[in-house]
Amino acid sequence: MTTQPVGFTLVQLRYFVTAAECGSMTAASEKLRIAQSAVSSAITNLEHELRVQLFIRHRARGLTLTSAGERLQHQARELLARARDVEAEARGSGGSLAGPVSVGCFVTLAPYYLPALFAACSEQHPGIELNVVEAEAEQLIHALQTGKIDFALTYDLGMAANPEVRREIIAQAPAYVIVPEKHRLADRASVELAELAAEPMVLLDLPYSRDYFRALVAATGVAPDIRYRTQSYETVRSLVAQGLGYSVLNQRPVTSQTYAGGDVVSLELSEDHPPLDVTIALVDGIRQTLRAQAVVELLRGIGRA
Repeated sequence: MTTQPVGFTLVQLRYFVTAAECGSMTAASEKLRIAQSAVSSAITNLEHELRVQLFIRHRARGLTLTSAGERLQHQARELLARARDVEAEARGSGGSLAGPVSVGCFVTLAPYYLPALFAACSEQHPGIELNVVEAEAEQLIHALQTGKIDFALTYDLGMAANPEVRREIIAQAPAYVIVPEKHRLADRASVELAELAAEPMVLLDLPYSRDYFRALVAATGVAPDIRYRTQSYETVRSLVAQGLGYSVLNQRPVTSQTYAGGDVVSLELSEDHPPLDVTIALVDGIRQTLRAQAVVELLRGIGRA
């Protein structure tokens, strides 16, 4: 079987990806520690070989990827990652994983999963360098599709609408209520949302999450009286601790004390409400590097714990 020659090199792809990430030839040359002319020449030759324009070059304003450049950036990152795996196994170091893994994480999940992930990775795969992007669901989907992250740890909110994204459930997070320490229901073990529906609600106001929480309350037949909105999980808890309302959340801190010093009381929901699925989201059809596969396996274990 004859192998057809390829008209470009991994070096050219590396220079192209670096220039795309940096937004300019000058910044790319500084990061790569080579002459700017070498970066520019490599990218020009790459464009010539592929017969496409990869960048729009702006005088004094850097570089903008063309649509062809955006597609190649994603593919080039994957190819370079594959090449690093091949190099590691050829050197006989396949059992000792090393190199970067980019992980996306939904903002409210980060405090609960990332510390355990960093600790486990440091112990079992000390050569892996974890790079984390904390963001909301839509931003994580975009980061997946553009190849900025290898996979995302997120709630299964808004993911089903994207056929390019493959999801794997690793845990479930049931909804629960928090009320102030001196609330009339604070001594109860569980409540029905209908008992709180007429009271002020503090809403964790993140895309998709807000719709989930509002729907839980609206299912009681009473529209939620949302008095306060915030995108900060801990600010929600602090507002509730100050007696400004109740809230519905999913992840549970091990302490009842808030950053502001007040306390909240967590109450189970006596009704059967759908939990949020905690998922690992990946771009369907893209094979993960050995490093990324190892990190995904660590997250599976954390989810089962």
